[in-house]
Amino acid sequence: QVQLVESGGGLVQAGGSLRLSCAASERTYSNHRRTWSNYAMGWFRQAPGKEREFVATINWCGGSTYYADSVKGRFTISRDNGKNTVYMQMNALKAKDTAVYYCAGRNRPTVSSSRVDYDYWGQGTQVTVSS
Repeated sequence: QVQLVESGGGLVQAGGSLRLSCAASERTYSNHRRTWSNYAMGWFRQAPGKEREFVATINWCGGSTYYADSVKGRFTISRDNGKNTVYMQMNALKAKDTAVYYCAGRNRPTVSSSRVDYDYWGQGTQVTVSS
């Protein structure tokens, strides 16, 4: 099984920035390296009482990206293949961005905004934006 490990969540003032990271464990990624190179990745978030919603996605090999309208111009998804890590830089944060953020992997090379298309999920990391 592929394991995704997240970090970088926390408490920030409105207008501030955070960078989330999502990495495969060393042993797991090494064992599935060739398959993993074909995986698209995504970030989703879920606020209390709401459905889990799409935030951003990236093609692991090609670097193409797609964003939810609510975060365009503020969030940037990127990857570092040498570190087997996907990042999401979040700038100009708003109170409405407060949620648990989840990293997800999809066993296809193309981007997707639908959570049912993803096969692997991180444990989630809390982002809280105070106004």
